[in-house]
Amino acid sequence: MTSDRMRRVDEAIRQVIGDAVASDLKDPRVGFVTVTDVRTSADLSHARVYVSVLGEPEARDASMDGLSSAHGYLQRRIAGELHLKRTPTLEFAYDDTTDRAMRVDVLIEQEIDAGRGTGQASSSQENRQASAGDSGEGSMPA
Repeated sequence: MTSDRMRRVDEAIRQVIGDAVASDLKDPRVGFVTVTDVRTSADLSHARVYVSVLGEPEARDASMDGLSSAHGYLQRRIAGELHLKRTPTLEFAYDDTTDRAMRVDVLIEQEIDAGRGTGQASSSQENRQASAGDSGEGSMPA
C-alpha cells in the first residue's frame, strides 16, 4: 500500500518531469508526450514514469528513445527542484491505457452498429427496461 508521503513524492516527480518535457526538452524525437503516472520505490532509488504519446507507433518509439536519452537531465531537474534524500533513477514506460480505451470504444461502436442492423439493440433495451420495472414493483409501498 502506498503511503500519503509516497503519493505526494510521486505527484511532485510527475509535475517536475511533465513541466520539463513540455517546456525544456529540445530533443526533436520527443513529440507530444504526457506524463500520466509515476511510481517510486519505497527507498526512492527507482521511479517508473508512465507516459502517453500521441501519434503513430514510430513516433511513440522515437519519443520513448528521446526520453530515455534525457533521463540524466530529468534526474538533475528532480534533484534541483525536489529536496529528496535520494534522487530516483528514472525508467520510462509507455502507458497504453488510452490505446486500450480507444479499442474498447471501437468495439462498443461496432456492437451498437451491428445491433442496429439486426434490431437486437432495441429489443435488448426493452427487455432490460421490462425486467427493471418488474423487480421494482414489489418493493414499492402501497
